[in-house]
Amino acid sequence: MAVWFVFVVPLVVMLFALFMERVETKLRDAAVREDEVTQLLEDMRPDEARALYGHGIGRALDLFRLRRRGGRAARTRQRVRM
Repeated sequence: MAVWFVFVVPLVVMLFALFMERVETKLRDAAVREDEVTQLLEDMRPDEARALYGHGIGRALDLFRLRRRGGRAARTRQRVRM
């Protein structure tokens, strides 16, 4: 019986580590950088402030990134992709 533990425990730990690596990668991609939030708060426009109040930081940062990328042309490109 103890022999099974010798083989099973390292295997379980390895699988758990691989799973957590995938979770960490997804979280790292979705994370908000501090400099982006600082820039948003310093250069906020009214529509971004409404989005921050009504929908949270994610939507406000989306609008801020759209504005930085090119404004109206970027918005129409995003609508076509959706």
